[in-house]
Amino acid sequence: MTPLIILLVFVSYTAVIFTISWISSYKADNDSFFIGNKKSPWLVVAYGMIGASLSGVTFISIPGWVGSTWFTYFVIVIGYVAGYTVITLVLLPVYYKLKLVSIYSYLKSRFGIYAYKTGASFFIISRVIGASFRMYLVISVLQVFVFNHYGIPFWLTVVLFMILINLYTIKGGIKTIVWTDTLQTTFMLTAVVLSIALILEKMNMGLGEMISRVWQSYYSTMFIDDVDSKQYFVKLFLSGMFISIVMTGLDQDMMQKNLSCRNIKDAQKNMTALSLILVPVNLVFLFLGAVLYIYSEKLNIPVPASTDHLFPTIAFQYLGMGAGIVFIIGLISAAYSSADSALTSLTTSVSLDIFELDRKFPDNDKLLKRYRMRVHLGITLLIIFVVILFGLINNEAIIAQLFTFAGYTYGPLLGLYAFGLFTKFKVHDEWVPYIAVLAPLISYFISRYSVVLLNGYQIGFELLIINGALTFFGLMLIRNKNI
Repeated sequence: MTPLIILLVFVSYTAVIFTISWISSYKADNDSFFIGNKKSPWLVVAYGMIGASLSGVTFISIPGWVGSTWFTYFVIVIGYVAGYTVITLVLLPVYYKLKLVSIYSYLKSRFGIYAYKTGASFFIISRVIGASFRMYLVISVLQVFVFNHYGIPFWLTVVLFMILINLYTIKGGIKTIVWTDTLQTTFMLTAVVLSIALILEKMNMGLGEMISRVWQSYYSTMFIDDVDSKQYFVKLFLSGMFISIVMTGLDQDMMQKNLSCRNIKDAQKNMTALSLILVPVNLVFLFLGAVLYIYSEKLNIPVPASTDHLFPTIAFQYLGMGAGIVFIIGLISAAYSSADSALTSLTTSVSLDIFELDRKFPDNDKLLKRYRMRVHLGITLLIIFVVILFGLINNEAIIAQLFTFAGYTYGPLLGLYAFGLFTKFKVHDEWVPYIAVLAPLISYFISRYSVVLLNGYQIGFELLIINGALTFFGLMLIRNKNI
């Protein structure tokens, strides 16, 4: 992998992205940026959302995760399907009925301004850190295996990626993202399939033989029936269900794509298709992980200290230049996919929820666009800062960090929406921010000392459910009994 080859791959892929951006953003306005003028084809949205759902986390972390947690992640994926059903039947009808652009506007109409700002703020914090985690993962791998060899500092790599993402999303927004996500999904999935094929060729083994070998190995273990284990299958299923509800259904990033569909029926088709496609796709990533470990065992390849580096180590050092190119394309796709839609959704939420630019400039589209672009640039700089910061402090698998953090930041959103949808109580709105902060703090205490407090029980991803329940209970305490 010479510098020239890497440069050509990077430039070629980026040129395709910018071509799509130029075509899709032609005559784009603010409605194009925020909701794609309500013209996005549902099938294109569904396919593109696969890449957005996977990003660098699935592309790199999940294959590496197989070594320690085997195929137990697949139980979480099954839980995703249940969660997507809730989104399809419960949340989407509410969003479309209220004709929302930002989904957090629901909290304003249901509870008041404090709940509205709290929900939007928790999303912004969650998405900035989540997107930065994903960006850090893929950029750090590129840095270790590529850019360090040529003297390019990490911070410069981060700045370069974010400037490019800013440029191709700043005009078309969600209208552009719907189509670029389609390209990124295609390249990520192609990279995984080709990587499996190349390893099988190196091992002189057919696909059927490898499937049989993986199935007979301990890597294929899916269901753990030890109640105290973090991998207990009931925990994982419920966690997957609620993770999908909050990280898709209560997340402006993912829902903004749904809201760009022509109508609610198209949006529901999109969610149904997405849930069905994600099951086999995630199974392929798990299969890749098992194949990587079996291959490393055969060749006595030492597993890196960070399992996130297993896939790139084998791709770059053991499979030849073709595999390296395939991996680079997949990784670049994952890098762009990790941040472009997050950048767009964050711009939307900050512009509409925090600064309320649509209310300040209801009849001045040009002024709204000008301020929206400034917000876009500001969010870009913020993500650059956070990614560089993570480069200094990260010390564990990205996917575990991401889901653990989501348990704290998305929990209050889960509690707020559950209380709003399934009760008719009003609350003392000014107390909502305190409940939203207190619930994660109590959740952290329970999680930290769960082994002592709960007789050996270890809290895993179900922390999200505990956090949401505490928020729900807190809202019940501050309900307005006079209304």
